[in-house]
Amino acid sequence: MKMSPQEFLDWPSKRITLLAMSGAGKTTLANKLPKAKWFHYSGDYRIGTRYLREPILDNIKRQAMSVPFLRELLLSDSIYISNKITVDNLAPVSTFLAKVGDPAQNGLSLQEFKRRQQLHHQAECAAMNDVPEFIHKAQDIYGYPHFINDAGGSVCELDCPDVIEKLAKNTLIIYIKIPPALEKTIIERAKTDPKPLYYREAFLDERLKEFMGLNNYATTDEMPPDEFVSWVFPELFKSRLPRYQAIADQHGYVVDATDAAAVKTEADFINMISDALAKQS
Repeated sequence: MKMSPQEFLDWPSKRITLLAMSGAGKTTLANKLPKAKWFHYSGDYRIGTRYLREPILDNIKRQAMSVPFLRELLLSDSIYISNKITVDNLAPVSTFLAKVGDPAQNGLSLQEFKRRQQLHHQAECAAMNDVPEFIHKAQDIYGYPHFINDAGGSVCELDCPDVIEKLAKNTLIIYIKIPPALEKTIIERAKTDPKPLYYREAFLDERLKEFMGLNNYATTDEMPPDEFVSWVFPELFKSRLPRYQAIADQHGYVVDATDAAAVKTEADFINMISDALAKQS
């Protein structure tokens, strides 16, 4: 969706998709908008509560069944297991994605890891395809005048043009671009605290081959999971930047993450986007 600054300011029901790497401040920015006026749609929350809900619970139950005490209680229907996913706590989704590597270090086999990656890909596509429906629900049922889509960091990896085109048709896409100084911070944070991530399969295969060759691992089961994630993150980060930029060039606009971090009020947010439209029109 393309528009002039004045068209944006006059837009009575603003619908915006925030696109960026995890750590760029999408959720923080969305949370600064008044909750009485803006419906906050989290792609990761939708993935966890709708499209990966059952696989996530199955994964938790599988772990619980390995504990004799919990196994007996589950088999006798004495307890039940649920997860508590919130917009600010998406740990069950990350735990399900997990990491590839040595099973003794809680790593997954490559086959199981790819299976979960594929499930996440399908779930993320579905969650983004749900955006138009939720825009309607937000207004028709709940009476929210405005809508913000806090998209997951891996949306640029989907290689599904129809999904991006649907987002562009129904929302104004804003790419929060990370400046070089913050890039270093995010990369260092990821290297010291490696988190489960989604990878395009071609990227994963290429990087696994390189990593295993550098470290003389014959199979992925020999790899320390955290070691691979720490090593691969800078490469993943660099590979995603041109993908975000290409989406913004074709369908949206760019704002600097430093400017986004400086936003304190709804008025600041509106002015930041209006200025971006003016500079890039």
